[in-house]
Amino acid sequence: QVQLVESGGGLVQPGGSLRLSCAAAGRILSIYNMAWYRQAPGKQRELVATITSGGTTNYADSVKGRFTISRDNAQNTWSLQMHSLKPEDTAVYYCNADLETTMTIGVRVPYWGQGTQVTVSS
Repeated sequence: QVQLVESGGGLVQPGGSLRLSCAAAGRILSIYNMAWYRQAPGKQRELVATITSGGTTNYADSVKGRFTISRDNAQNTWSLQMHSLKPEDTAVYYCNADLETTMTIGVRVPYWGQGTQVTVSS
């Protein structure tokens, strides 16, 4: 069974920092695009950052210059380093990746983590 396991959420004051991590486990053959999404109460899930297998990154305008996505291909992990956090960054953060597994050879299937709460408040 393949799963994505997130860690690192919590409560932080405005201006603070947090680091989220996601680990992919199971019978994985390849990991392609990795991403972080977030969903605030009453809002739709939105894309925060992506990183390709080659390391190309892309960010939502609202987090550019504050968040950094990175990946460790050898460990099948990726992270989101968040600095200068604002109350509007409060949301449940989800990791996402396109995986090829032993059950889906030749096919990329999107997987999601369970979500981790980030709360920015004084």
